[in-house]
Amino acid sequence: MTRFLLRRTGLAVFQLFVIGTLVFLLVRLIPGDPARAALGETADAEQLAHARALMRLNEPVAEQYAGFWARLLHGDLGTSLISGRAVLADLPIRLGNTLELVLLALAVALAAGIPLGRAAALRAGRRTDHAVTGGSILGLSAPVFVIATLLLLLFSVYWPVLPQQRYVTLWDDPLAHLRLLVLPVLTLAIGATAVITRMTRAAMLETASADFVRTARATGIAERLVVRRHILRNSLVPVVNAAGVELATLIGGTVLVETVFGWPGLSSYLINAVSTRDYPVIQAVVLAAAVLVIAVNLAADVAGRLIDPRAEAV
Repeated sequence: MTRFLLRRTGLAVFQLFVIGTLVFLLVRLIPGDPARAALGETADAEQLAHARALMRLNEPVAEQYAGFWARLLHGDLGTSLISGRAVLADLPIRLGNTLELVLLALAVALAAGIPLGRAAALRAGRRTDHAVTGGSILGLSAPVFVIATLLLLLFSVYWPVLPQQRYVTLWDDPLAHLRLLVLPVLTLAIGATAVITRMTRAAMLETASADFVRTARATGIAERLVVRRHILRNSLVPVVNAAGVELATLIGGTVLVETVFGWPGLSSYLINAVSTRDYPVIQAVVLAAAVLVIAVNLAADVAGRLIDPRAEAV
């Protein structure tokens, strides 16, 4: 396990270096003048020159790149070119809001998907299996923006039990905050539940035909124990890996969800930064998302090794 962690950590560091370099180069290919975007169309030449100097846009790209990594290694993510606020003042709040959405959605997907997949696998070929499989296909087929729009119309317009209102934090009004969470979490969870359901069903059906399961049944162990200890447990490794991939997918899926429901998360923060050519914010958001995805994949790999005792021998 120690060697595995060291190897994966080294790979994660290398991935972050590559991503950081690509982000630095790509944001500078965005059309437009950041100084003009920050000051507006009424700025004169002197004001623009001063702004470019403050933004270090007049420096050679190599010096900008070296300064980018030097500041990053010191925990300095820069200052927004538009608001003038330190990026670290806004990024943790936005990241927390997005994590709140995706982690709750993944929790709902696991809580619903594993039992549904288990029920479908234990009743393969029967009505339960057909119903669960059909529902999961429908959940996978429906685009996120369609699900979000339908839920918004159903529960906020036609049957206004969850009316949309101005965003409030959990600390200001816990009940109102939780009500605002329901629809975006459900929107994200529907597709994730379908993925977890299908993965659980497929993994359990494959494991049920293994030799060790037949041996367990031949020794007289109760069927419920065979299912729980041998089939389901050994099927959780691919499910955990799928959950890690799905969490990364959910982070990307929040772009439309945050837009539809007016949720102030990481995606809306990035969209605003791209539209205004706010280099420091773009770099910080992409790096934060990269760190999050890499950490999730590492956690999924570690969890898979802990669940499957055979993984240590690999």
